[in-house]
Amino acid sequence: MARPDVRPHRPAIEIADILRRHGGAYRRDHAGHLGRVERRVMSAIVACRTEALGGHVEACNDCGMTRIAYNSCRNRHCPKCQGPARAAWLAAREADLLPVPYFHVVFTLPAPIAAITFQNKAIVYAILFKAATEAMITLAANPRRLGAEIGGVAVLHTWGQALTHHPHVHCVVPGGGLLPDGTRWIAGRPDFFLAVKPLAQLFRRRFLERLTAAFGAGALNFFGDLASLAEPAAFTACIAAARRVNWVVYAKKPFGGPAQVLAYLGRYTHRVALANSRLVALDDDHVAFTWKDYRQDGATKIMKLKPDEFIRRFLLHTLPDGFHRIRHFGFMANRHRAAKLALCRSLLLDHERTAPNNVEPPPVSSDPQTPAEVAACPDCGGVMRIIERFRHSFSRSGARTQPFRCDTS
Repeated sequence: MARPDVRPHRPAIEIADILRRHGGAYRRDHAGHLGRVERRVMSAIVACRTEALGGHVEACNDCGMTRIAYNSCRNRHCPKCQGPARAAWLAAREADLLPVPYFHVVFTLPAPIAAITFQNKAIVYAILFKAATEAMITLAANPRRLGAEIGGVAVLHTWGQALTHHPHVHCVVPGGGLLPDGTRWIAGRPDFFLAVKPLAQLFRRRFLERLTAAFGAGALNFFGDLASLAEPAAFTACIAAARRVNWVVYAKKPFGGPAQVLAYLGRYTHRVALANSRLVALDDDHVAFTWKDYRQDGATKIMKLKPDEFIRRFLLHTLPDGFHRIRHFGFMANRHRAAKLALCRSLLLDHERTAPNNVEPPPVSSDPQTPAEVAACPDCGGVMRIIERFRHSFSRSGARTQPFRCDTS
């Protein structure tokens, strides 16, 4: 049957448009430096929700309106593929929330260390996670601080507003923890989590210790402007300099309640370096996008970059294959999360009987929104049904491949 020439609504400009228009030149100009991950990301974003990946045709049972729904690439760097992934992840995390205040803590690497990180993404991003979470766990366990086992969620971001490489970890942590013997919930102060200065110092120490161990094991690589750091003396001097500067750890005010925590996580967990909504102009010579200048109180500005430079900055933030950018730690670590959270809730109920608090329990949605819901007709609201499926384009070998799983989001 003939396919209707119908396309879903989309932003005026997308990352995919930039890559279609300028990606070929970028590949040619950087052929010797473009890695397999970056090439695959570029190809996936260009093909996402196009006929290249196949899809299906939907028709409304009531008004007969038809439309094409193309399959998604499902690449985690694609701006168009994060909505369904975020919805599914948040639905699973809603059951993990505790009826206590939550805090947001951000750990940032100084620029010289960030440069080393970029050339050793997998190992140093992992060190960043370890150092940040260990610093919080260790400080919170100190009887002079909280004296409890804490837990939380950590999310890696590698970008700043201008798409520069700016690795940092966002941590969302309940304001309290378990007594070491697991017999009581220790509540923290409602407006304070941990002192930032000792937390930053401990973070710096743990990170540099692990980075030095990785260098000693021969696990780090250096090239370009950092090639000299392969020499032990130069690396030791770099580490010594890093110990003398203050590392930034920022603790924000507590959230209003578990509902606000969930909304916040939804904005951060599946974010990519640049959303399509921030793009404002594209031509043969420039790409323009909005950015917030936090040196001027977050004023919104327009940045124009050459297409080659824009693509370079966007690809700075590709992650190594298999690297997990969302991690749970402490009593929320995957290996014992269910049991520990059940213990936390039981102890919180005991605590509430003797010292009630005013924090509302996590909201339970009576009408959850999931990617599996039946699509509604944009014209009349009727039910859209699939009337045809079609395969994606030919593979490199020239043979037809199997149909992709449909994405009805």
